[in-house]
Amino acid sequence: MRTFAIGDIHGGLKALIQVLNKIKVKDEDKLIFVGDYVDGWSESAQVIQFLLELSEKINTVFIKGNHDVWCEEWLRSGEVNPTWYMHGGKETIESYEGFSEEDKKRHLGFFENMPLYYLDENNRLFLHAGFTSMHGVKKEVFETTLYFDRTLWEMALTMDKRIEKDSAIYPNRLKHYKEIYIGHTPTINFNSDVPMQAINVWNIDTGAAFTGKISGVNIDTKEVFQSDNLPDLYPNEKGRNK
Repeated sequence: MRTFAIGDIHGGLKALIQVLNKIKVKDEDKLIFVGDYVDGWSESAQVIQFLLELSEKINTVFIKGNHDVWCEEWLRSGEVNPTWYMHGGKETIESYEGFSEEDKKRHLGFFENMPLYYLDENNRLFLHAGFTSMHGVKKEVFETTLYFDRTLWEMALTMDKRIEKDSAIYPNRLKHYKEIYIGHTPTINFNSDVPMQAINVWNIDTGAAFTGKISGVNIDTKEVFQSDNLPDLYPNEKGRNK
């Protein structure tokens, strides 16, 4: 059995299919998605429909991202969060044209059932953004932190690698898990279009919402599978590039 972590998708169904085709997914494989399935390119509703159907055939874990929270709230209440609307929500709403109320209810249930993090049998943590509790994700006070935090990645990225793990100043946050896989903060912000590792944190959001790609990582071998750049796949759209 192979296990893959899949980064942020942001409505880019064409790119998602490219990545899965490159992985050559088999029935016994496991796919762990770190969130942000919607908001950006024109196929958000189609991404959710595709993932629902995929979950019926393949062992999948779908973690909830901040954009998914916004979309879930809209599907539940019909109310449009202004911040969401400006950051991809408009395109997501438009993608639901032609979807029935029954489809929308099914998609709402899909979002509602998403966990905020996943811990595997090898003590590898998967979540959308990060956490701030020095005692780990289970002790996080505000659940919104799990899909909005950027300080975990900033800390790992800037940490002095000479600090030993048994040092008094080694961050407790990094001691709890063998590896931590996150999305949320695009690696293209750091001039990298491939997943980045900092200490034991892997950032696999390679900027699909903007000018980058969707990435999948084999978490045992660290082999990376990527789509084309999203603007090349959606040449008549802007995504979240405003």
